[in-house]
Amino acid sequence: MSYAIPDRELMFSGHLACPGCGGALAMRLALKALGEKTIVVIPACCWSVIAGPFPYSSLKVPLMHTAFETGGSVAAGIKAGLEMQGDTETTVLTWAGDGGTFDIGFQALSGAVERNEDFIYACYDNEAYMNTGIQRSSATPWGAWTTTTPVQHPKETPKKDIVAIMAAHRIPYTATATVAYPEDLVRKFQKAKGIRGAKFIHIFSPCPPGWKMEPAYSIRVSRLAVESKVFPLYEVENGERWNITVWPKREVPVREYLRLQGRFAHLTQEDIEFIQENVDREWERLVARATS
Repeated sequence: MSYAIPDRELMFSGHLACPGCGGALAMRLALKALGEKTIVVIPACCWSVIAGPFPYSSLKVPLMHTAFETGGSVAAGIKAGLEMQGDTETTVLTWAGDGGTFDIGFQALSGAVERNEDFIYACYDNEAYMNTGIQRSSATPWGAWTTTTPVQHPKETPKKDIVAIMAAHRIPYTATATVAYPEDLVRKFQKAKGIRGAKFIHIFSPCPPGWKMEPAYSIRVSRLAVESKVFPLYEVENGERWNITVWPKREVPVREYLRLQGRFAHLTQEDIEFIQENVDREWERLVARATS
């Protein structure tokens, strides 16, 4: 099944993102899906810069910059204010990076979704604190280089499973998305818009400078992440119903995904085999959940 992508443009071309930024591409698609009646909350992250300096904005919808740790609480407050005014149509969207979601903003996010606040929380995940110098976050994958996990001491712990954590809150809707599959991404934001309560969308977001790759590879790497099963595309409803929305059409080893990124250039054959084993195991777990 295919889904049309709306023609409307709610993001100006004069933004300040790096070439090939997955977060910028994802914002454009998300706003196409949500429409003009949207308020965007941006805690400290790359998008604090991408949007442009006050009083300018690259978005054609209201935008509120807020503190690193407050993405969930500010969105909940804005939604409460809208409802007090009788506005039940405007969508509140928090747009945060992995640092402000997996780490610094997790407490406010968890509290807001546990209360089932009516907003969409989107995490564009570039797998490190890119805006402040490529430091590791709990979203950084095992073995990756960052400025705080150098080649001699790469990250030694796995990436936090944020989708499973959000699904464990039993919120109405949780999903993954990537700009390599734009219709899937748009459909998920449209679906989230139509659901009352807390919604969480985890977006795979390549960062060419931080991942040490060519800007032209962003879509290719995003597609390889799905095809290699490193980043499966699926959704979870009410924490119980798991559904894979894009099944890989061909067998792609994780090596094909890793080799385009300099942050993995130091990995040995043994390291790559270890990653492959973990990817295969997690995929089997996902398929079991989706087909049970």
